[in-house]
Amino acid sequence: MPEAYERHLVPGVFRPFASDLAVRAGALRPRTVLELAAGTGALTSALLTAVPTASVVATDLNEAMVAAGSAREPRADWQQADAQELPFEDGSFDLVLCQFGVMFFPDRPAAYSEVRRVLAPQGRFMFNSWGTLASHGFGAAFQAALERSMPDGAPSFLEDVPHGYTDPAVVAADLAAAGLTLATVEAVTLEGVAESAASVATGFLTGTPVSAAVQSRDDAQTLQAAITQKLTDCLGPGPVTAPMTATVYTAHHQT
Repeated sequence: MPEAYERHLVPGVFRPFASDLAVRAGALRPRTVLELAAGTGALTSALLTAVPTASVVATDLNEAMVAAGSAREPRADWQQADAQELPFEDGSFDLVLCQFGVMFFPDRPAAYSEVRRVLAPQGRFMFNSWGTLASHGFGAAFQAALERSMPDGAPSFLEDVPHGYTDPAVVAADLAAAGLTLATVEAVTLEGVAESAASVATGFLTGTPVSAAVQSRDDAQTLQAAITQKLTDCLGPGPVTAPMTATVYTAHHQT
């Protein structure tokens, strides 16, 4: 999964927002940074380019992601860590970052409580999460192709999880329950560029949990080809572009 994620999803889907978040983080001039759910290091690399003097600890729950990320971005200190049980001392970081990870936390207030604990008193927590699936050109087109190819029950993972945490009021309540105050909320729409619709399809089919639902079927190869063709019919041949919307949040200790 890390290889497919890095090859097919990072360039067109994640790197544009990593660049955006890194610029925002750099404006804070952090000295000590903790990144949660760092994946293969798209944000990690962008951050260290924007703030080369920062000390960055990059974490992920998935061992394979940590291995891939540490190989790609050795300037950071990589550690496997559960966001709900962070292995760091109180007040260790003046910035905690998370790109498209909070949606996957089983207990977000618990994870946010850990963020508050390791955050210095004047520190900031900055993260982004996807907007609705309809606001993600690649994701929406892929889901439509998936549903047309699997009328007997296409997995709803994309809508339920990565695109299932879209209400700023809910985010604010989760942060407040953890002793954090939501300071800023900004919707950001960026253009994704991928080498082809086939690459987008491969990324979603092999670099996300959607793969389990497809690969478990006897007709997995035929199904994957059908989804890829439908996505190509929708997005077109050759390099493809699509708008994608996410929300950037910043929070700090309650006063």
